[in-house]
Amino acid sequence: MGRAYSLDLRERISGYIVRGGSRRAAARHFGVSPSTAVRIAAQMAERGTLAPRRIGRPPGRGKLAPYVAFLVEIVEAVPDIALTELAAALEAEHGVRVHPSSISRVLTRADMTYKKNARGVGARPA
Repeated sequence: MGRAYSLDLRERISGYIVRGGSRRAAARHFGVSPSTAVRIAAQMAERGTLAPRRIGRPPGRGKLAPYVAFLVEIVEAVPDIALTELAAALEAEHGVRVHPSSISRVLTRADMTYKKNARGVGARPA
């Protein structure tokens, strides 16, 4: 995934345009594409700020967000439940079909990891 240009560069491009330079001239001067200079100028006009937007999905959303408490409750009741069994329970209770790996990611974000100890017996951290 790409990274946003620094705020310093964005401010210099915007300042160049505000002082009367064209967007394409600003792009040539600072070594960026013309579309980048156009986007930076448009962003300043629309939002009033040059700070880059967050990259990626917003946290806390997704198909399983409403069911995290349900999943954690089941895992606390039955610590050695399999992910496929969790997926089946979620479908039976709420009618939501998801892949077990999605449930694994949600449980990991909720600090519910499953680690085996030296004897090979599972132990969940509190």
